[in-house]
Amino acid sequence: MARINFSVLTILSVTLLPVLSLSFSPDSPSDRRLLVLLDDLSLKSSLSIFFNSLKSRGFDLDFKLADDPKLALQRYGQYLYDGLILFSPSIERFGGALDLAAVLDFVDSGHDLIIAADSSASDLIKSVATECGVDFDEDPSALVIDHKSYAVAGTEGDHTLIAADDFIESDVLLGKNKIEAPVLFKGIAHSLNAANALVLKVLSASPSAYSANPSSKLSSPPSLTGSSISLVSVIQARNNARIMITGSLDMFSNRFFRSSVQKAGSPKKYDKSGNEQFVTELSKWVFHERGHLKAVNLRHNKAGETDEPAMYRIKDDLDFSVEIYEWSGKSWEPYVANDVQVQFYMMSPYVLKTLSNDKKGLYHTSFKVPDVYGVFQFKVEYNRLGYTSLLLSKQVSFLDLYDLSST
Repeated sequence: MARINFSVLTILSVTLLPVLSLSFSPDSPSDRRLLVLLDDLSLKSSLSIFFNSLKSRGFDLDFKLADDPKLALQRYGQYLYDGLILFSPSIERFGGALDLAAVLDFVDSGHDLIIAADSSASDLIKSVATECGVDFDEDPSALVIDHKSYAVAGTEGDHTLIAADDFIESDVLLGKNKIEAPVLFKGIAHSLNAANALVLKVLSASPSAYSANPSSKLSSPPSLTGSSISLVSVIQARNNARIMITGSLDMFSNRFFRSSVQKAGSPKKYDKSGNEQFVTELSKWVFHERGHLKAVNLRHNKAGETDEPAMYRIKDDLDFSVEIYEWSGKSWEPYVANDVQVQFYMMSPYVLKTLSNDKKGLYHTSFKVPDVYGVFQFKVEYNRLGYTSLLLSKQVSFLDLYDLSST
């Protein structure tokens, strides 16, 4: 079972309190600091295209060796970083005040995480991944092998350079522009923890793939095979922290970004792999540049009026509205969907209405106050694949629902 606390924050208040990632500032959402931990500082240059993409999008990157004795994620109870990138697959023990518990607490506090492993992956890195809901192959010599969906090269090779194109179908995760070219992947396999419903495969292996030592003959069937193998997975915790996990550090490399690619059995050769587009778009999701929602201005009033009343009578007609926006990476834009609902709730929903929207961010509906006495809430609970969850409510006291018609 994953250690990370996926608890939902329940909000009952007379004012609107949207649930947002604890590391994400609505006032300056792109002004964020990332700690990048490396096994070797030479990775700064070999992965420079990816790092420069983050910098161009407004992120401040702090590069450190993973065994730096001065490492710390927080000081005096305040976190120093908004996100953590672990590009240090072989590290056996972090330096300074950083350890497994500190990394998990970082995510528990609403911060984001990227983990890239490879064939040198240590027990520490595998443990972090396991606690987040995925399990790397326990065989330290195993790589993903695919004799049908490998990348065509000048030499036959061992078919461990995979040309992967089984992407999740989700614009919010991977962007609206289709990734045409396969992604080059060379690394280790992982599977999803069946007990964790929050983990998603973003890039799956093909049905012909398996995990094994490419240098030796199989003496027994491999434990991980086919599309049960995940090459890249993501998790969004219920506190809206986001995590990306992959078994290929090479996937982020300049070499793979710039390489041409041709999948075995396909006549189509692409001048450039899909790696840069895939990694860039997915990192936008991980760091809340896409799919991050906020709700503001929850309002209710009697039909035909504009001010929120001091009280309602039973069977009054009322209007309800709330505004929902999505961060685009540069500004808050209207969020448009047809599946946002409001509950008029006391122990259970007495009214459940799907909200109409004006395509400018405003969601609204009208209904009649039930002929029931009690303490009610206007409640909006919104969960959609790839989007931060919204859980907000506004309470109407018992007196507000008291039937004054008999007085």
